[in-house]
Amino acid sequence: MRYAYAITSALLLGGATATLALQPGTAQVAQNEPGAIQAIAPKPGAPMSFADMVAKLQPAVVNISTKQTIVQQAQANPFAGTPFGELFGGGGGQGGAPVKREGASLGSGFLISPDGYVVTNAHVIRPGAKGATVNSITVTLTDKKEYTAKVIGQDADSDLALLKIDAQNLPFVRFGDSSRARVGDWVVAIGEPFGLGGTVTAGIISAINRVTGQGGAYDRFIQTDASINQGNSGGPMFDLNGNVIGINSQIFSQSGGNIGIGFAIPAEQAKPIIDTFMKGGSIKRGYLGVGLGGAVNEDAAAALGIPKNRGELISRVEPDGPAARGGLKVGDVVTKVNGKDVTADQTLSYLVSNVQPGQVARLDVIRNSRPTTVNVTVAARPSQEALAALVGGGDDGFGADDDDGSDGSAVVPTSGNALGLTVQPLTPAIARAPAVNVDATVQGVVIAQVDPASDAAGKLKRGDVITAINGAQVRSAADVAAAVTQAKAAGRPQVLLLVQRGRGPGAFVPLKIKS
Repeated sequence: MRYAYAITSALLLGGATATLALQPGTAQVAQNEPGAIQAIAPKPGAPMSFADMVAKLQPAVVNISTKQTIVQQAQANPFAGTPFGELFGGGGGQGGAPVKREGASLGSGFLISPDGYVVTNAHVIRPGAKGATVNSITVTLTDKKEYTAKVIGQDADSDLALLKIDAQNLPFVRFGDSSRARVGDWVVAIGEPFGLGGTVTAGIISAINRVTGQGGAYDRFIQTDASINQGNSGGPMFDLNGNVIGINSQIFSQSGGNIGIGFAIPAEQAKPIIDTFMKGGSIKRGYLGVGLGGAVNEDAAAALGIPKNRGELISRVEPDGPAARGGLKVGDVVTKVNGKDVTADQTLSYLVSNVQPGQVARLDVIRNSRPTTVNVTVAARPSQEALAALVGGGDDGFGADDDDGSDGSAVVPTSGNALGLTVQPLTPAIARAPAVNVDATVQGVVIAQVDPASDAAGKLKRGDVITAINGAQVRSAADVAAAVTQAKAAGRPQVLLLVQRGRGPGAFVPLKIKS
């Protein structure tokens, strides 16, 4: 199950079944061929019934299931080496041999050609657990005929996959034009929630171009209140003319059930990818090699002296990456990519991902409150696994100060400032201390004490490392004081700190200046 974290937990959907109705002796056309649906579509406004429309479309929707082998390391016997060791399973303290068990997954898909090409979500056919291997993929039509499917192409970033089954004269549907979809339009979803069998739900489009915060080239969805649940993944979303305008992909839910917020991949994004798979091609997208510190909200804008809701902050630049070679720096605010504004609905990640690798991206940047331009030759985006390795496995997060960072080490405060912080230069010995535990390459000042009456209380804690303030690097308490003085002289009520906590990614933290 997949989650859209930036919205909170958004569970991906499951599968759907379909019905096969062959019509021998007649010229075969798409189930949603122009003219076939319009004549039976409900009247404009509140529809009288979707029954005729569903009867025409449902034969092209299929069920997709996988058989998987899951290998798990046996747990160590906690009683090993004691008189009870043999009684409670014997074995050594390191655990027994790996244990194999069978697994399965269920999802939906739909036929897009009479010779058996099937579209679904990539996560429907991928291993469902760590250590799992997919052994086979089965496509089941609603007349219960089963076919072994071959994977033609799949892409985790877009969550799309194309399968092929060996069959002919199958019912199929075509993609429609999702760019013409409007908020308030009726839509129909066909799926198999919770394995209950073919289920049809209807609703309206709640939003278009919805950004969930997952990043990348495809973080723009059609949001609907049509009931979408676990088991609907990969199923089609139809408009009232029977066109596939979306592929049901995710839900927003804290319980796992439908609460009226579902997401579908728009057809205008899905079709070019599916067409590429049909031609035997692979999907490539752009990559800068940076960490994003978030949009410029009101606090960050006040600290930097720039307009709010304009651009995104750069919190990390990968050494020797495309951005580093192009001259992009930590603390830069990127406001445009090739003339297109960076906004909440058109994020930096989205814009860069849609630049072809090898092309030059012209970035409009605000650096130290001044506009400049950076030209970066975009590289090919690495796999999700490679990106996760670049970010690192640190699990330290920024939030309330629930730990004073005390470890008994001798960290002597050397200076205070108007931020309510006492800091000291970061030395190699301090960097290795358990309360700090940052990479040896990190440079900055370490926080030794936080004034509980300051704005920093609850945001920062002892052991955090400040690497920059308002885009300027800091290496001493004097640097911190100078940055605060400069902000005051510019009439700014706060400053923006770039802070490293442990091995996690750096984060921007706005702090109010004491009057």
